[in-house]
Amino acid sequence: MTYTIKDVAEATGLSIFTIRFYDKEGLLPFVSKDAAGRRVFTESDLYMIRTICCLKDTGMQIKDIRKYIDFCMQGTSSIEPRKTLLSAHRMKIIADIEALHHNLAQLDSKLDIYNSPHAVEIINGQIKHVADEKRENSLPNPYCEVREQ
Repeated sequence: MTYTIKDVAEATGLSIFTIRFYDKEGLLPFVSKDAAGRRVFTESDLYMIRTICCLKDTGMQIKDIRKYIDFCMQGTSSIEPRKTLLSAHRMKIIADIEALHHNLAQLDSKLDIYNSPHAVEIINGQIKHVADEKRENSLPNPYCEVREQ
């Protein structure tokens, strides 16, 4: 079965413009063209495009995605460089996930305070602490004054 660029856009959620951009950037050398010069996509092409989307969505730069696609086009002789490239990218994703978990925990901590029945007291205490710290260091207090409930 074959697909048009419109079909691929609908199947992948990419815009037609993005698919054309990826082609111009050298990311779609596996896509064939018909006699009229129109791109004709197959199931295998969709699989590769989904891989490109995965790499892009996880932060891989276009130049590195192109390198990966170039390796794929070389066949089995490029298995080791593919493994190296994807392993490095995987390590970056893991580091990104750890950073996101840390940031999520910080946001959850803030939300716990704001959802607390003692939110006003807690925040007033924090504002007082900041004001005291600024005063001790002869700095102006940038926050509003402590407010009562």
